[in-house]
Amino acid sequence: MIIREPFGVTSKGESVSVFTMQNENGMTVRVLDYGCTIQSLTVPDKSGKPVDVLLGYDDIAGYEKGICFYGAVVGRYANRIRNAELSIGGKTYALEKNLGDHHLHGVFSKRVFETEIAGDTLILRRLCPSMEEGIPGNLALEVRYTLRSDNALVLDYRATTDEETVLNLTNHAYFNLNGHDSGSVRGHVLRLDCNCYTDADADHIPTGRLVSVDGTPMDLRREKALSEGLGSDFKAIAECNGYDHNYVINGERGTLREFAKLRGERSGVVLTAETTQPGVQLYTANFLDEDPVACGKGGVKYRNYDAVCLETQHYPASPAFPQFPTTTLRPGEEFRETTVYRFSNE
Repeated sequence: MIIREPFGVTSKGESVSVFTMQNENGMTVRVLDYGCTIQSLTVPDKSGKPVDVLLGYDDIAGYEKGICFYGAVVGRYANRIRNAELSIGGKTYALEKNLGDHHLHGVFSKRVFETEIAGDTLILRRLCPSMEEGIPGNLALEVRYTLRSDNALVLDYRATTDEETVLNLTNHAYFNLNGHDSGSVRGHVLRLDCNCYTDADADHIPTGRLVSVDGTPMDLRREKALSEGLGSDFKAIAECNGYDHNYVINGERGTLREFAKLRGERSGVVLTAETTQPGVQLYTANFLDEDPVACGKGGVKYRNYDAVCLETQHYPASPAFPQFPTTTLRPGEEFRETTVYRFSNE
């Protein structure tokens, strides 16, 4: 069963609802129709105590003013676009420069979506007008959230366009498996099934080159505490103030495959992640101190490294690099990607 309740009203006078999904195993997920935002995700820890493992805000004002994209779907183009320019069909389009001279994430996180409840699935839809953010194509977007009985949350993205365009979608959930109010995730243990990552310049925008993780702190193919990398002076990590890198997921693109296992060292909560997407942005919440919102849920002041994100995606700046998996979407095609976050404890 999915229950709909009022959550608040935006500064523009738009009513926002929260949808509560719950299964028989003690997992509860709350989703806003504002930005398709996952506002909370509660699972039992190793002792059976319910733990909310997502950072977020208690009211709509926080989500409007905040700059961290807590739990939201971001796009049209997730991650960074160099010089806020895209070339589509041989024509150059100018985007908003919202990250210095570059473009980051887009506007979906600040939009209200239409909703439909279909059994145990919440469907959120939006018709995104052509030239919104400076990108062509009327985009019919659909985001589906399904809570399964095995404590898995399934995120399914679908989209079509009436004009050639580009699209890159992810969810920007900030996980702290010890609880959103428990402080640093340096002790979290992570495994990533990724042999390489996309090289980036000083502005954290890809150069088009793939770099092997072999022999570096970027190698997470065997479980290790995040503190091992965060305490490193390795150039790629130091330049980002922590992990903020697009990893290339092993296995066949487009197939649903497991790519990550994350464990809360105190709670025993384990997150196992699968996706059809080619990449994942590992981000260790390196700049939460810069959020203008005073506090998060329950009055907690979130600090740098209080969460870790596993943002499944296509690679940043892909339109500039033909060797990267394409993000082009044409009329008659359907964009479709799936990510699964499954929770257990040990």
